Parts: sequence; structure tokens; C-alpha cells
Amino acid sequence: MIVLKNNEFIERNKATIDMEDRGHQFGDGVYEVVRVYDGEVFLMQDHLDRLQYSLDEVEIKYDVKEQNLSSLLEQLIKKNKVHDGGIYLQITRGVAPRNHPYPKNAKPMLFAYPLELSRPLQAQANGIKTILQKDFRWLRCDIKSLNLLGNVMTKQKANNANAGEAIFYRDDNHVTEGSSTNVFIIKNGKLYTHPADNYILNGITRRYILFLAHKLNIPYKEKVFGLTELKEADEVFMTSTSAEVTPVVEVEGDKIANGQPGPISQQLLEAFFQYNHVEQLTNV
Repeated sequence: MIVLKNNEFIERNKATIDMEDRGHQFGDGVYEVVRVYDGEVFLMQDHLDRLQYSLDEVEIKYDVKEQNLSSLLEQLIKKNKVHDGGIYLQITRGVAPRNHPYPKNAKPMLFAYPLELSRPLQAQANGIKTILQKDFRWLRCDIKSLNLLGNVMTKQKANNANAGEAIFYRDDNHVTEGSSTNVFIIKNGKLYTHPADNYILNGITRRYILFLAHKLNIPYKEKVFGLTELKEADEVFMTSTSAEVTPVVEVEGDKIANGQPGPISQQLLEAFFQYNHVEQLTNV
């Protein structure tokens, strides 16, 4: 495996991390996961724009454009001959003696490497079961930071329950997102999902699904909904870079509608690759 470290391509066994890297000690960094289909990154620019947003919000001095990160990732894909898979990348504040305030002279540290990802075809065909979890995470979920312990704990809780995902809620009237996904519901032919604010990560696939809904004339609204609306929905599905569109057929033991993936979820999934050569959602 070839790894990208800053602007250098190295073998995996040379990709070491300093023990005083702030990402290692504080989770002081941000990350992205991009999907590769047919050797090309899906919605590359949107991922890089979100990465820059996260960097700016936590004040890590790294300019994606100046570093020509898009080209570096394309080279990484070619060097690893990634045809269908993904790329993980993270940028930390860098190496400095352990102290909570931001260090003045630390240089940001980038690592990127390929991931083995395959389409979740069985889950998409059959749907998944989910559990509920009171959302105990911090209030800046819009930043794609390395601080994922709350998400990891909750994903493990779902795994222990033989569920495919956990759905966070802040109170009975406020469902937010999944532990690693965005949540959509459908009621009377209309699509609903949480607004893109600090309570959720504004998923690139989430935005792509809203783009598809517009293309397919499926009415949608970004609004907060509660647990009752979730459980009484006609359809529920999750989205993420790896999940694409995955229907939910059960929430905390309660079946959604007839307990089968619904028609609008399937329509969106079938349309997923019709427009996958869109270069940037912000320009659509």
C-alpha cells in the first residue's frame, strides 16, 4: 500500500505518527472519507470544500487548494490502482509538546490511504434494523473532527444489538442523525431530513440525495422531526459515503410500515448512479 504523508508518497510501513501529534493526543484534527467508483472520486470537490470548512472552523492552517490536494489524491488512487473503494484522509494540527492551547509553530500533518469499500447490496435490498440512542455528543457535529468516541460507542451498541445503525435523538421531538449516517423519512410522498446545522454533519451523500429528489420531482423539506414521526413514517433510510442509500425497516423493535424497503428509497437508490458524474453539487 502507498500512503500519502503531506505531499510525499511512501510505503505503509514508513507511515509512522509522532507520539506528540495532536491528533493522536487530543483528536485535534479533521478527516474525510471519499468514495471511488471506476477509479474516480465521487463528488471530490464537495468533499474538499467540506474539509476546508472543517479546517477553518478549528483554525488549522491548511489550504486545500494551495496544497493541490485534489491532484495528490488522484495520484494516490492511481498508485494504489483503486478502482472501486475509498480514500481516508486526515489532517491534524501537527506535532507539539502536549499542552491544550493551540501551539504557534506546529505544522499540519496530512495522511491519506486507500480503503477497501464495497457497495452494501444486501442491506440495500433487505433494509436494516436500527436502535435509538440519546444524543450525548458535543454541539459541533457540523465539523468532521477526529473526536468520534461518542459515535464509536454508539455504533458498538448497535452492533451488540445486531442492528445495522443507531439513530441519535436529543429529545422526543428532535431526531438528529445516525452514528455514521444521515437520516431521512418519507411521509405521504414527501422527503424530510434534519436541517444542515450544528447538530448534524452535512453529509455529501445527504446533499446528493436532495439533488436527486429535485431531479426526480420528489418534494422534500429540511426540518426537525421527532421519534413519533420517525416510527410512523412510510419509509426511513440512511445515507453516507459507504452506505449510499440504505433503507431502514425497523427502529427499536418497531417495524417501519410493512417492514420492507419502500418505493421512494428504491427509486433514489436506482437513480444514484444516473448523475454520479456531477462534478460539484454547489454548482448544480
